[in-house]
Amino acid sequence: MTSNSRSSQSTHKFGTFLGVYMPSILTILGLIMYLRFGWVLGNVGLVKTIMIVLMASSITFITGLSASAIATNIKVGVGGEYFMISRSLGLEPGGAIGIPLYLCRTLSVTFYCYGLSEAILALWPVTEAAFSSYILKLMTIGFIIIITILSGKSAKLVLTSQIPIMILVGASILALMIGILSNDLQSPIIETTYRTAPEGFWYVFAVFFPAVTGFTAGIGMSGDLKNPQKSIPRGTLGAVVSGAVIYLIIPILLAITGALTIEQMSNPEAGVTIWARLAIFGPWIVYPAVWGAVLSSAFGSILGGPRILQALSMDGLVPKFLAKLSKSGQPTIATWISGVIAVAAVFLGGLNTIAQYVSVLFLTLYVAVNISAAIEQLIKEPSYRPTIHVPWYVSILGAIAAMLVMWLINPLAFAFALGLELLIFLYLISKKLEQQWGDVSTGLWMHLGRFALLRLNAKKVHPRNWRPIIILFTRDINEYIELVKFTEMLGQNSGLLTISKLITPEDKNELLLRNEIAYQMQKDLALVGLQALTEVHVVTDFKQGMNQVASGHGIAGIKTNTVVFGWSSTQDGKIKELEIINDLAQSGKNILVAHLNKPFLKKIHRRIDIWWRGKENNGDLMVLLAYLIQLNDKWRKSSIHIFSVTHSNDEKRILEDHIQFSIREARINAKVSVILAKPKEQVLDILFSESKSSDLVFLGLARSKNEIKERVAFIDNILSKLNHAVLVQNNSMESEIPIIFGTKNI
Repeated sequence: MTSNSRSSQSTHKFGTFLGVYMPSILTILGLIMYLRFGWVLGNVGLVKTIMIVLMASSITFITGLSASAIATNIKVGVGGEYFMISRSLGLEPGGAIGIPLYLCRTLSVTFYCYGLSEAILALWPVTEAAFSSYILKLMTIGFIIIITILSGKSAKLVLTSQIPIMILVGASILALMIGILSNDLQSPIIETTYRTAPEGFWYVFAVFFPAVTGFTAGIGMSGDLKNPQKSIPRGTLGAVVSGAVIYLIIPILLAITGALTIEQMSNPEAGVTIWARLAIFGPWIVYPAVWGAVLSSAFGSILGGPRILQALSMDGLVPKFLAKLSKSGQPTIATWISGVIAVAAVFLGGLNTIAQYVSVLFLTLYVAVNISAAIEQLIKEPSYRPTIHVPWYVSILGAIAAMLVMWLINPLAFAFALGLELLIFLYLISKKLEQQWGDVSTGLWMHLGRFALLRLNAKKVHPRNWRPIIILFTRDINEYIELVKFTEMLGQNSGLLTISKLITPEDKNELLLRNEIAYQMQKDLALVGLQALTEVHVVTDFKQGMNQVASGHGIAGIKTNTVVFGWSSTQDGKIKELEIINDLAQSGKNILVAHLNKPFLKKIHRRIDIWWRGKENNGDLMVLLAYLIQLNDKWRKSSIHIFSVTHSNDEKRILEDHIQFSIREARINAKVSVILAKPKEQVLDILFSESKSSDLVFLGLARSKNEIKERVAFIDNILSKLNHAVLVQNNSMESEIPIIFGTKNI
């Protein structure tokens, strides 16, 4: 058992109220409630204020529903929102959201502590500006250090300390109600003035919206909950609804009080003083409640941020030591690093501007949560069985609304947030991280694949749409990597390659690990930058098994049409290979036998030779394969040479005209050489003379079931004297390949 697991067992686990509801509701009922409600009401009136509250709360409620749906479908671990997004959308999208989210939570500690210091100093103003700035920063650093120490020591201590804060906040709201209702009342303020908000309704909405955010503070404690699947939905949705109800009551109270004029209400400088004037025992209750609300928000951020960093570390996105836990189960190292970052942020300056970027980055979390829930619903994974069902269009509506709010807050910050997360996503993709869980991306591709296969199956695949669908049989990818590179190159950007490994029931170890073997084959391909499908088939006999697998391989409109072999190094292997080829020829599969004497892709290649005899239909396929190879970067400047040998001048002229016409119709550039052989001159001698230095040579593979040993010797003689050679046997229908070139037989 690791130290982390031992620590986890000793961690105090929390229930719904203390672990989720309380940190969430205290973050919602924060500083903006005290600072901005009077200003909002004074500018837009009661009706539009209620509209703003309902619209803002609806966005958070939808996001809360989406988060609850995800939480009730999986066993939520440490990391809160990051954990849910990464387990739904995948590791890379999760990291793209999680890393900025961690920085946002950490910077939020600075903002809240800065706001707390300002609120306290407002009661004891310092006349000298420079000294005031110095005191402000010093107090902020002090608060950051204190809350970092407390949260690093015990989450229980921090959450328990929020109980008196919650009592203070509740008391301040009650004091406001009593103070207003016990004095003169008036008709509600419904006039829209935009007195101090000339930018209009949406500007006021954007200023108010951060008041309803922060309900995910409880979700951030997911790893410390007794029952996350139960507590997250109840605590989160309870906090959102409670906050919305309170936020509907407060503007009604402010609208009917006769103690303040609309001018006083809309003054942006009034802030907390409005509450202090209206509530009974105003300053004695309101100011401590404000300080407590700000401090509670800071506590929520310092608890959530390090746990996101811990989860990122556990998933390998940041160094592993950051996941280390203390004896009490706290992510101590992550907490201290978060505290250091928060202290450093004190000296950034321009915190108000940075706050907008943090708010917008935080809102991308809402977008990601809603999109995660929507995709889960749309792809209909059998494993997606949440106890809270949210229609996909509701979650999409929440995502769109969150993006609109991001734009309203700051268009530049909106573009910056998306750009930053895109860069992180692309970086994580380039790292080729190994993910240990399933996500919706796999289900999404399966959904799209199912749709595409059904569409293909309903259509007849025309020869015009022909492309190489290849299966390559190999025992070991690494041992035959040059052959794999060559075969993958044939299908790049157009075809599809499947690499198949055959095992027998006698291979007990491989039989048990066949899925792991196929996955390891994928990893081996990724190491050399190749892409292909990988399969492991269990067969009773290699020869029969290879024939059976290749004959029936593929699905719908992507049936395998080409089988590739590497020329065996043993006499028995060569004989068996030709026997398999003879059997496969009857199934209509094209056959390629490749023999690569040297590393195949080590240099820029210059020349491809095609030797065409004209007796069979192999020339069509050889020209097409040569063209496909030219699509590769290292072969792009290569030239194609078509050779044929004849023994008469009349035949030479006819062949030249026919081949030239054919390649013109095919729109492929090639140099044609029809060689007139001298009497008694052997075709093989001409072949070796012309192609001994060529980079790649294509030759036809005759169809014959007789004299296999003699054929093996003949093929060995040819392949041993060429750098790289491929024997080609076109077993497709006669019209299938030529139609691609717009011509009959080459």
